Amino acid sequence: MAGNGGGSGDGLEEAKAGVPHYHGHRDRLRARFREAGADALPDYELLELVLFRSIPRQDVKPIAKALIARFGSFAEVLGASEARLRAVEGVGEATILDLRIVQAAGQRLARGSVMKRPVLSSWSAVLDYCRAAMAFEETEQFRILFLDKKNAVIADEVQQTGTVDHTPVYPREVVKRALELAATAIILVHNHPSGDPTPSRADVQMTKQIVDAAAPLGIVVHDHVIIGRDGHASLKGLRLM
Repeated sequence: MAGNGGGSGDGLEEAKAGVPHYHGHRDRLRARFREAGADALPDYELLELVLFRSIPRQDVKPIAKALIARFGSFAEVLGASEARLRAVEGVGEATILDLRIVQAAGQRLARGSVMKRPVLSSWSAVLDYCRAAMAFEETEQFRILFLDKKNAVIADEVQQTGTVDHTPVYPREVVKRALELAATAIILVHNHPSGDPTPSRADVQMTKQIVDAAAPLGIVVHDHVIIGRDGHASLKGLRLM
């Protein structure tokens, strides 16, 4: 018996025509994205739009919801390691590749708003970029932004990658690289995979060592920023350097 419930007609017509039920859902979701934009979609639906391309012949809503449930947000799904992504049922190589492409595109976009521009007058863009690049990494990274005399970024490099709670940093290597690039100032950045950006005693001590090594050579350390999922901390803002 056919019911008269609202919204059931499309599904019935699709079923009669032998069309999988999710096809109409895909069209409706794409239309909503076009008309209302990404802000109108919850994380799992935005993730569905990505999965449509890598999983063309399957209902991807359960997979999208499983990914959000496992990792917490769209951004955290993009930052998850390949091994953890594979542990989610339905996620294969094509999906992982597409997620990595979206992640790289977002980072490239954020990086473009920072490179070759005076960072001290666009500090929010610097923080946005660092967050996009590092906030959801599962291991610690130590990144350096190298600046010229106008405080424009001339290079952005990950110098060290460590474990979940430690990254080895060598002040002499930091200064050496700054000299190689003819940088006159640097900004130190690293992430806390725990999510809490609160500086540790080791973070403060390491920053002081780099400041002390750089100063005699005319290299200024503007700040050391710690990035976490829950925000960021500036050692300069906290008066810890």
